[in-house]
Amino acid sequence: MKSPIGTMMRVTQRKRIDSWLSDMDGVLVHEGRPVPGAEEFIKRLSGSGKRFRVLTNNSIYTQRDLSVRLSGAGLDVPADSIYTSALATAQFLDDQRPGGSAYVIGEAGLTTALHQVGYVLTDLDPDYVVLGETRTYSFTQITRAIRLIENGARFIATNPDPIGPSTEGSLPACGAVAAMITKATGVAPYFVGKPNPRMMRSALNEIEAHSETTAMIGDRMDTDVVAGMEAGLFTILVLTGVTQRHEIDRYPYRPSLVVDSVADLIDLV
Repeated sequence: MKSPIGTMMRVTQRKRIDSWLSDMDGVLVHEGRPVPGAEEFIKRLSGSGKRFRVLTNNSIYTQRDLSVRLSGAGLDVPADSIYTSALATAQFLDDQRPGGSAYVIGEAGLTTALHQVGYVLTDLDPDYVVLGETRTYSFTQITRAIRLIENGARFIATNPDPIGPSTEGSLPACGAVAAMITKATGVAPYFVGKPNPRMMRSALNEIEAHSETTAMIGDRMDTDVVAGMEAGLFTILVLTGVTQRHEIDRYPYRPSLVVDSVADLIDLV
């Protein structure tokens, strides 16, 4: 079997990495605790002056919320250096239908992002039904979403992740609830978050970076790596999260580089 492991030599075959995108859960933190080397990696990034964004498909929290949560894990990441699927969704809707309306199932991260782009949140003939993450999915809300979609509302979801982690075990997440709504309506959503490369491109635009000189760090082959690859980025898989070394060869695409953790990337910054 051929080795799936990239080599440090491959980094030198590309243009210099001037900008960095990084997933959060499984890369920088794991179950609320910092991944070994993450604190030094973030400090090196911040001190280097290179542009970076921490990405997450989680739409529950605002940028400020996430910054505080990372700070509690010992990671100093400014709020404006965090980019969520909620922000990407709001940007997408603002591009598609400025000043529109939406019925939203989600938390403050999503509703705040939509308010910031001038969207009206309503359950009266909205342009869109927007499904995000919440720890309290309501049967009443899901029923309302189904009926609005049946009446012509367009269906958008922040991300396709089927489950989310908790200290008690897996929780149903946006992708699982979206599947239920699709089964009831026959309408599939447009997913804005990873693995949609649009989220990567939106983050690149935020930091005015070019894909040819940007690296994407992730812990999942099926979201982080494929989205980074499709956006034309140098992709780095870390083995501190979901995808394990023996699983890499199952996929028809490969990351540019595989490392044990972000601790192995400090000298590349």
